[in-house]
Amino acid sequence: MAPMTTRVTCVQLAPVLSDPDGNIERARSAIRAAVGDGARIVVLPELATSGYLFESAGEARDASITADDPRLAAWSAEAARGGAVVVAGFCERGADGLLHNSALVLDGAGVRAVYRKVHLWDREKTLFAPGRAEPPVLDTPYGRIGVLICYDLEFPEMPRALALRGADLIAVPTNWPVVPRPDGEHPPEVVAAMAAARASRVLIACCDRSGAERGERWTRGTALIDQDGWIRASTASEGGRATADLDLAAARGKRLTDLADVIADRRPELYGELVRPDRGTGRAG
Repeated sequence: MAPMTTRVTCVQLAPVLSDPDGNIERARSAIRAAVGDGARIVVLPELATSGYLFESAGEARDASITADDPRLAAWSAEAARGGAVVVAGFCERGADGLLHNSALVLDGAGVRAVYRKVHLWDREKTLFAPGRAEPPVLDTPYGRIGVLICYDLEFPEMPRALALRGADLIAVPTNWPVVPRPDGEHPPEVVAAMAAARASRVLIACCDRSGAERGERWTRGTALIDQDGWIRASTASEGGRATADLDLAAARGKRLTDLADVIADRRPELYGELVRPDRGTGRAG
């Protein structure tokens, strides 16, 4: 029997700093175009509604929105045209007044889940409160979708935990600033995603951003990665799209050979050091 595939599209938008109205409209247009081309899972970048390089918490607050912002209904309406699921980063103002670097999952019925980034990168720690809840794994008509945000992916425990909880595909909105790398090499963040996909036999959709912001250059490293760790689609174009027809159910087979299984072969009784909070802090013992 032929595999059932789902079209997944990552749209490498260029959010404009502190322009939530314009960014929400640009994202709406991107969702509409992707759904019109058959995408049933659409991923947008980190902080797609606001831009990234805030100079102060006050500037971030001015660009923040709540998860029930009525303008997001336009995204749901576009998703409904094709029964699509959308994952997008946004600058969230919580009910308690705290700011979060968050991602939402929505479909034609509205927002289904919100994830607040747990691992804040560098100066994000001066702007946002870290998330305190584990990432969601949602059942959808196309498979089980988990969510991480950017730096989260560089902690191997995170994609592994989502795979153990049954995620078929992990959607990762990102904003990757350019870092030095040898000519011809993949961005290191993409290498980490490829390794995570292969280690847990899970699909990963990383959606980076484009554009320029306060002198920062972005990697434009958007990539769709299959359960074997291979890139199935990518784009380095400004505002480009990466699209692939993926078999999400393939992520449920964890065997590499008849005798090798990436989940069943684990030895968790030997991994206690991974969750010791004092490891890596310089303390003795």
